[in-house]
Amino acid sequence: MNPTNANDIAARYARVAAALKQAAPLVHNITNLVVQNDAADAIAAVGGVQMTLHAPAEVAEIAAVADALTVNVGTPDPAWLEAADTAVRTVTRRGRPWVLDPVAVGLSDYRTEAIHKLLTLGPTVIKSNASETLALARTGTSGRAGDSRHAVDDAIDAARRIARQYGCVVAVTGERDLITDGARVVRLHNGDPMMGRMIGSGCMLSSVLACFLAVADDPFEAALAGLAHFAVAGEMAAAHAGGPGTLKPLLIDALYKLDAADLSARLKVSELTP
Repeated sequence: MNPTNANDIAARYARVAAALKQAAPLVHNITNLVVQNDAADAIAAVGGVQMTLHAPAEVAEIAAVADALTVNVGTPDPAWLEAADTAVRTVTRRGRPWVLDPVAVGLSDYRTEAIHKLLTLGPTVIKSNASETLALARTGTSGRAGDSRHAVDDAIDAARRIARQYGCVVAVTGERDLITDGARVVRLHNGDPMMGRMIGSGCMLSSVLACFLAVADDPFEAALAGLAHFAVAGEMAAAHAGGPGTLKPLLIDALYKLDAADLSARLKVSELTP
């Protein structure tokens, strides 16, 4: 790890985190039925204001006032997809960022087609595990449900290609998260394996990323700050958790309590060369 890079990232994080606390951005959270409450709690914990609303009749009005949008395709149905499409087009017209979480892409034709349609609408950030990343790049299949069957390193090239093709940032989560804009690649060495056994951790992360994106001009910098915040908070929470059941409330607390000093002391990163 290059300490200078870690220090630089921590300093950038401090600026974005401070802006988030001050701005309290409004995040339109179109997420799946399994984790709606958890994702909403995560948004509130980091300093955002959540609106978990996805009725097609009102999403255009909601998205018109949102500072950022999360689209999580965990439990898609026709009405949900209509709402997501409308919300994405609305925030895009307004120049606001949005996060695509392509949960279990490749699991079914219906899901995969829907996700690829959303992909063409230009997400600011894609948050996916390694198997989902490979499936998005059409070089593999997704894992069972939202679980990954591949290591993060298996998806580095696919993540770079996706980022370049769609002009976005790709965050690949797993045993060690990484993030790329197609040129830069940064790996985070924080987090805890227990997070992978807690239902909803990835969905919560997507919503947290939207909060950070709402207050920064550079999507890569914002997404890296959000990813670091979540990984370090998870690491801190897991140190006191007896298992996934106690991890979730402790994670919410850690997301709330984490400050720049804690992150700077714990952050471990490395940069990958092209």
